Amino acid sequence: MAVAASVDPDRWIVTFNDLMRRIAHRFRRIEPRRAANAYVQGLLSDIERKNCWNLAEQAGLTGPQTMQRLLRTAHWDADAVRDDVRHYVHEHLGGDGVLIVDETGFLKKGCRSAGVQRQYTGTAGRIENSQVGVFLAYATPRGRALIDRRLYLPEQSWLADQRRCRSAGVPGEIAFATKPALAAHMIAAALDAGIDASWVTGDEVYGQDPGLRALLEERQAGYVLAIAGTLRVRCEGIDWDAAALAAHVPDAHWHRYSAGHGAKGHRWYAWAWTRIDTHRPGHRWLLVRRNLTTGELAFYRCYAPRPTPLSTLVRVAGIRWAVEESFQAAKGQVGLDHYQVRSWEGWHRHITLAMLALAFLAALAASQPDGDEERLALTMPEIRRLLAALVLTRHRRIEEILHWSHWRRRHQAIARRCHYQRRSQP
Repeated sequence: MAVAASVDPDRWIVTFNDLMRRIAHRFRRIEPRRAANAYVQGLLSDIERKNCWNLAEQAGLTGPQTMQRLLRTAHWDADAVRDDVRHYVHEHLGGDGVLIVDETGFLKKGCRSAGVQRQYTGTAGRIENSQVGVFLAYATPRGRALIDRRLYLPEQSWLADQRRCRSAGVPGEIAFATKPALAAHMIAAALDAGIDASWVTGDEVYGQDPGLRALLEERQAGYVLAIAGTLRVRCEGIDWDAAALAAHVPDAHWHRYSAGHGAKGHRWYAWAWTRIDTHRPGHRWLLVRRNLTTGELAFYRCYAPRPTPLSTLVRVAGIRWAVEESFQAAKGQVGLDHYQVRSWEGWHRHITLAMLALAFLAALAASQPDGDEERLALTMPEIRRLLAALVLTRHRRIEEILHWSHWRRRHQAIARRCHYQRRSQP
């Protein structure tokens, strides 16, 4: 009974309905509004692949057309819903959080999906045919979630080919922007929207961009951004490679701090820091992290508008991994990468609804009581499993199951015939 007392599916579904009512005015008609509700419920369900076909089957529809129209042609503003997601996350997790920027890859076949090309993606750990999305996460002691997204469009293979852009529905006003520039736009939008965040963190792609650092300093936002050991920094009037400067740190100047909790407990490292760029207003440091086992070094360029203790910089550097956890949860729990759309609009719409589903799970997890020695608190994956099993499971009739089997096989046969005809043409 004590276990069951901490699980309240009725309250969960009330919370879900409140969230969907919050975004209802973003849809001009009731049909796409209902489709969006069913779409997000499908993302929270336990179906294996969360594409339009399977989501429509989960919702009890006779075909995928309703879900496909929701992503392709229905009248609703994905950016406005994104703003609602951002405010919802801040409302439920807010409290001096940290903004985290990072990108993730979406492996694709073919060449017609917006932004796809052969490029390096950490998802595969190598160069693959993929799309890359740049994301902004918000992390506080209460939880973390994704609050913004941008699709990266390569300049040469896409923006230089206007015909290709038009076929993928890329708006004509979209101009080339680097990943750090996309991150800067998202951070500025979050701060303008009143998101309570004193710090920003990200990996080397963002730490080595002077434009992003200048924006953050102009906004008086502190940052702890990873950099390469070869990046030059100015210390006591001399320009150094970050790695060369770290080599001069005496053993007595290394301090042992935890970078936060990991799956197996505290993540302990040795840390050292030194002031850099003292001729400029504000406070800047080079922060160095040393692995206690391997001795491997990592480097961070840091800024704060006022004096800051080392422990604070360490905390911000350690929380960067929250965005990786958000990607893992979004892909594993709510199908962030399960879409089968090619257009610019379709990508942003699916990603936004997946972020909405993830924000809902994060809000529920933040509202749960703390765990104890006998039982952990409810996590987002466990809440989603319980929600799927207790609320979202549909018991389908045999006729419905056979209808969808027939539908899939018929359309797969049509697709195969079209592929063969196209390949047979000279």
